[in-house]
Amino acid sequence: MRWLLCVILAVQVAVVRGEVSTSSTTEFPFEYREGLLWVQVQVAESREPLQFLLDSGAEVSVVNLDTAKRLGMTLAEKVNVSSVQTTMTGYWPQKLSATANSVTLPSDFLALDLSKLNRACEQTVDGLIGADFFKGKMVQIDFAAQKIRLLNASDTSSKTETSPLEIRRCGFCVMASVDGGKPQRLRLDTGCATPLQWVTSKVQPKLCTSKVAIGLAQLTIPQTTTTVRLAGQTFHDVPTGLHHDAIFDGEKGLLGNGLLSRFETVTIDSRAGRLSFGRLRESQ
Repeated sequence: MRWLLCVILAVQVAVVRGEVSTSSTTEFPFEYREGLLWVQVQVAESREPLQFLLDSGAEVSVVNLDTAKRLGMTLAEKVNVSSVQTTMTGYWPQKLSATANSVTLPSDFLALDLSKLNRACEQTVDGLIGADFFKGKMVQIDFAAQKIRLLNASDTSSKTETSPLEIRRCGFCVMASVDGGKPQRLRLDTGCATPLQWVTSKVQPKLCTSKVAIGLAQLTIPQTTTTVRLAGQTFHDVPTGLHHDAIFDGEKGLLGNGLLSRFETVTIDSRAGRLSFGRLRESQ
């Protein structure tokens, strides 16, 4: 039996890149299933759309190594890639002209073996749309309508709850309180299917259950439930994976779709350094 209880896809690679230009088209659809955001991506090398995941936890966008070979791409220079409790070999940069409903995606991709993730998902993952897509934009994830929108400053609503968004070289972080503690820095990770992965020594793993997490590596992670305070809302009995060691330096874990999807919309404004949350969804 295969368990897809948490997909942790936070990839880091040292790169130099410019901002991604936006197109006149301002939105594209996604399908929310398996706790992940699936996006159809168009490239000239394939008649059929490719299946990508929207993954704000990945520093750069990724093309699956098998997909790159199938598209006839010549592999670029080898680089070492750090993921969760594993190191892999990738190829950077892979040039690819890709769009989602005519919205331009980053042109530089990291070619990486996603075979473990593919074995866990019901459908092949051809790649990841990473944090480089969000840089310099205001991107709204509408979980209610299942749309990704590129917004202007005039599109923001005064009715939304906002939190500071920290722009780090490797991704985005937001502050949240867990079990009544002081606010802690969590990575905003739309590539994480679970609500929360928490770095703590307060909870003893021997008192918890355990689940299998499959992403770029297969891990067994102790599980508990916590109370999370985020964007003016308190969420009780939040399924939480426990980690003794930091997943990424200076961060206390991952804030995933299991919590983000409780809001109708989540808007990532990397220009203003702000994260905005819409109303709570009536049904999940």
